[in-house]
Amino acid sequence: MTVDLILLGLLVLAALWAVLSVRLMMSVIGLAAVSVAVSLLMFRLDAPYAAMFELSVCAGLISVIFFVAISFTKRLTPEDIRTHRRERLRKTVWLPFLLAGLAILLVARLKSPGLEPATVPGGDVRTLLWGGRHLDLIGQIVVLLAGAFGVVVLFKEKNK
Repeated sequence: MTVDLILLGLLVLAALWAVLSVRLMMSVIGLAAVSVAVSLLMFRLDAPYAAMFELSVCAGLISVIFFVAISFTKRLTPEDIRTHRRERLRKTVWLPFLLAGLAILLVARLKSPGLEPATVPGGDVRTLLWGGRHLDLIGQIVVLLAGAFGVVVLFKEKNK
């Protein structure tokens, strides 16, 4: 349980690094660190195939594609960087409160009964996923939305 909390903490720190970093290369490194943390958590949850896919595709291939795409962009001036930092901090001041609330909900959910390993009743995976593994689905949705949010942040065009 302690290792999982440490990995979750590292995941949050890497996500904040990816989102709040001004330089795109640093954001990509933060995104790769998020993928590595997610991959380690998947290994801990006994999902080795999903973990290897996350590690090889998301942390490896996607990072390389982002690095290549960023190499074709122009550098920001120091004034642009300062302006960007101020805007980013103003827009994300609520983020730590949201993360703290989600962490409290997750800890409360993990301490509640009913989180024993699920079995597939009669071999029907649909019944298992929609009936007994709500927390897994919520986790997958959060990971998907975090990835989409990361892509939006990395490639959002600045309004002129």
